[in-house]
Amino acid sequence: MLRALTSGLRLPRPWRPLRTRSCASHGATGDPEIQVRALTGRDQGITEILMNRPSARNALGNILVSELLEALAQLREDQQVRVLLFRSGVKGVFCAGADLKEREQMSEAEVGIFVQRLRGLMNEIASSAVMGLIETTRGLLPGAGGTQRLPRCLGVALAKELIFTGRRLSGAQAQALGLVNHAVSQNEEGNAAYHRARELAQEILPQAPIAVRLGKVAIDRGMEVDISSGMAIEGICYAQNIPTQDRLEGMAAFREKRPPRFVGK
Repeated sequence: MLRALTSGLRLPRPWRPLRTRSCASHGATGDPEIQVRALTGRDQGITEILMNRPSARNALGNILVSELLEALAQLREDQQVRVLLFRSGVKGVFCAGADLKEREQMSEAEVGIFVQRLRGLMNEIASSAVMGLIETTRGLLPGAGGTQRLPRCLGVALAKELIFTGRRLSGAQAQALGLVNHAVSQNEEGNAAYHRARELAQEILPQAPIAVRLGKVAIDRGMEVDISSGMAIEGICYAQNIPTQDRLEGMAAFREKRPPRFVGK
């Protein structure tokens, strides 16, 4: 169960527009489609990316994808970021998927380039949270890794069924199939999923950041290859973690029966 959190939660650091190298980081309304906020206090180390494109239900258009890629590139270099949360500024929707209205205006070459960038974005996020692959209902093929990630999550037969039918899933159905880890009852403010995600972020936050990062690499890369190659990747990641200060701190904390103080080195 989620613990009670008030809708009036206030944080000292405000949302800030993404600082891009160019000035073309705003949508047609002049408002930024991506904003970034670093949390403070007990949540220090958690950074949130807010998607805010209400006119298109946060559909992934050129500007939104560009800003997301730029945000991820900037945050990757920030050693203070331990956990990254994606959230929506549009009530009742997280992301409507690719912007099909925008894509309709593209040439075939432009579509190919856009799909490649979208696939790169999905690889950066490394997320398999899918509520429905409805591309076939629009005469399209899932092009952001859906035909590759979904079979690994569900198996080939069920993945084909979902893609071929374009079926939409409820949160409970997605959880039952293993597409999402958690399904929560919605609250009056419409942000129950965000609060659950933040609770999970708070659980991750105190863990050794290098070990978490290397664990993610081992899992993501290992899923792409056979088991023997995956074990080799795990061994490489394990070896990289051995000389870290955090590993020594973890061992010392265990020996001294105290909480560890990880520094990410």
